[in-house]
Amino acid sequence: MTSPAGRATESPGPRSSAAIILGRQLKQMQSDKDIPGISCGLVDNNIFEWEVMLMLSDEQDSLYGGGIFRTRMIFPSTYPHLPPKMKFETPIFHPNVYPNGEVCISILHPPEEDQYGYESASERWSPVQTPETILLSVISMLGSPNDESPANIEAGKLWRTDQKEFKRRVRKCVRDSQENAWE
Repeated sequence: MTSPAGRATESPGPRSSAAIILGRQLKQMQSDKDIPGISCGLVDNNIFEWEVMLMLSDEQDSLYGGGIFRTRMIFPSTYPHLPPKMKFETPIFHPNVYPNGEVCISILHPPEEDQYGYESASERWSPVQTPETILLSVISMLGSPNDESPANIEAGKLWRTDQKEFKRRVRKCVRDSQENAWE
């Protein structure tokens, strides 16, 4: 099919099963009041790209409490068989978040054998995971970093060797997230 400008466009066939599943999961998360502090929406009306705001309560047992972090989840067309990618768009200093914002957590790793033998298959992605379970795992990860194989080497090193400096950097990160949350 072509548009009036002569460019190829997608045919208006049935929506993919991934799009249908994601549509249901987005609707569920937007109406679910059981997970406070998480707000989800689509980027450019694309069901495969979500913008998520994590508004972490001060009461949460985490150094990141009070932070307001904008993240993006990009789902593959093969979802739920393969995991999405997740990236913090708000700068964050954490051992399990690469300096570019990409999240490194086991459940976002493809469901295959770990070539390094570090993760078991049961820790990796499974189609039973949902955006909700991913976000809850990421919130948990913020409170309990895994420093054994850090994505951010500097953050991992400070977490192990200089808790005072690590906490200072995280507090700055949280303050900055609050100041820039709605830009």
